[in-house]
Amino acid sequence: MCTTVIVGSKATSDGSILMARSADSSALKAQLFLFHPARDYKPGDMYRTKDYHGATAFEFPQPARSLAYTSVPNWQTHLHGAVGFNEEGLGVTGTESIFARDDALALDPYNKESGITEDDIIDVILPRCKTAREGVELLGKIIETYGAGEGFGVGFADAKETWYLETGTGHEWMAQRIPDDEYFASGNQGRLRWFDPSKDDCMGSSTVISWAQKNGFYDPAKGKFDFAAAYTRNDSRDRQYNDPRVWQIQRMFNPSLVQEVDDGRDFPVFLKPERKLTVQDLEAVMRNHYDNSEHDPYSFGLDGKEPWRPVCVFRTYESHVLQVRPWMPKEIGNVIYVAFGMADLSCYMPFYQGLKSLPEQYREGTDKADSKSIYWKFRKVQTLAMMNYQLLAPIVKETYAKHEQEMTAKQAELEKKYLELVKTDQKAADELLQKTNLELLASTEALADSLLNNLFTVATEGVQKEVFFANRKQKD
Repeated sequence: MCTTVIVGSKATSDGSILMARSADSSALKAQLFLFHPARDYKPGDMYRTKDYHGATAFEFPQPARSLAYTSVPNWQTHLHGAVGFNEEGLGVTGTESIFARDDALALDPYNKESGITEDDIIDVILPRCKTAREGVELLGKIIETYGAGEGFGVGFADAKETWYLETGTGHEWMAQRIPDDEYFASGNQGRLRWFDPSKDDCMGSSTVISWAQKNGFYDPAKGKFDFAAAYTRNDSRDRQYNDPRVWQIQRMFNPSLVQEVDDGRDFPVFLKPERKLTVQDLEAVMRNHYDNSEHDPYSFGLDGKEPWRPVCVFRTYESHVLQVRPWMPKEIGNVIYVAFGMADLSCYMPFYQGLKSLPEQYREGTDKADSKSIYWKFRKVQTLAMMNYQLLAPIVKETYAKHEQEMTAKQAELEKKYLELVKTDQKAADELLQKTNLELLASTEALADSLLNNLFTVATEGVQKEVFFANRKQKD
C-alpha cells in the first residue's frame, strides 16, 4: 500500500521532473540498495521470477545486452524493487497498489499464477528500455500478453517526459503523460480517467474501450470514456483509506481549493500547484500524517484506530523522491533521495546516478534487527522514538532536518565542482562524485548512530524520574 506524487518540470522551482512514493507493507521488511551491471545474455535465456522466490511464475526473455541499473529491493528476494535509474537515465517508481472493480475483475481476473507483479517491474523495464515512453509500451504489452498478477500503478521519467500507468483488470491498462505544468497524486486507487486514443499523451491496451463497452462498463451514449469509472473500485473502502491522502496532498499544494474529503472520484486528476514545488515539498508529503489535526495518529498519543489512513505510517519500509534535471549530466542530474523506514522519523539521503558502489551495509538486512544494515540503523531510531512520540520525535525531526539542510549545501558545492571538472577530466569528476556521495551517506549513518544514543539517554532520564524512589534526604 503506497502513496505516489509526480510533478511536471514546469511545476517545479528549478525545472526538475520529480516523482515521489512511499512503500508500505511491514516495518520488518528491510530494504537494500543494489547495483546491477550491464551483461550479455544468450538466446533463450529467461528472466524467471521463481528463480528469486518471487510472487508468481512470470517469465520473460532476457535482452541480448541488458542496461546497467539500480534498485531498492527487499532483503528476501532482491526483487520488488521500489525505484531505480538505468544507465540511459530512465527512472521508474513502482508500484502503487490499486484495485479493479469486483464485477469487472470477475470477467478478466488477475493472472496470479504467471502474471507480472511489483516483484518484476523494475527488473524487467530498467534493463531493457531507454525512455519513459518505451517503458510504458513494454509494460503495457506484457500486461496485455501475460496479464497483471495484481493491480498496480507505475511512474516513468526520463529527460523529456513523465508517465503514469495504471492497470484496470487483468489485461486492460491505461497510461497518461503528466502535463509539464501540473502534478498528479494517488493513494491506492485508480486515478486516471479520460482516455483518448487519438491523443499523443495517452496510451492503453488495444481493447481498453471495446472491452468495457462489450461488458457493460461503458456506454458511449453517456459521454466520453472514463477509465477509472469503467475499471477501478470506488466504494466505502476508498472513502477513509485512500481519498483523505489525495485530499491532503492537493490541500498542501493548492490550499485555496475547497473540496469534500469523500468526493474522491471527483478530485482533479492533474492540478497546477499554487506555487512551484521542490524536492523538499515532496519529502514533506511523504512525512505527512495530518500533522497536529484531529486525524493525526501520532502527535497526541499513538492511535492505530484513526480512520483516516495517513501518507506516513510506521510500516513504511522506505520512501523516495526521484529527481531528473535534464540540463545537467545525468551522473549528477539524476538523483534518488531515499529515506529508509518511516519518513516522518527518517532522513532523506541522496544517491546520484553516477554513484558506482556502496558499502556492504547497503546490501544487508533481514526481518530481524541487527547492528550493521543501513535499514536497521534508521528503524531502531524510529521504533524508540515512537515509544514516546511527543518527547522523542521532535529530537529526531530537528536533528535530521538540520542534517538535510547541510547535505543540500554540500550537494550544491559538489555539483558545481563536478561541472567544472568534467569539462577536462571525466575520471576525476566521477571520482569526486563517488567520494563526496559516500561521505554524505556515511555522515548520515553516523548521525543515526549518535541519535539513537541520544534518544536512549533522554528516555533513560525520563524513566528514572518516574520511578526514582528517593529517600527523604535525596542522597541515594
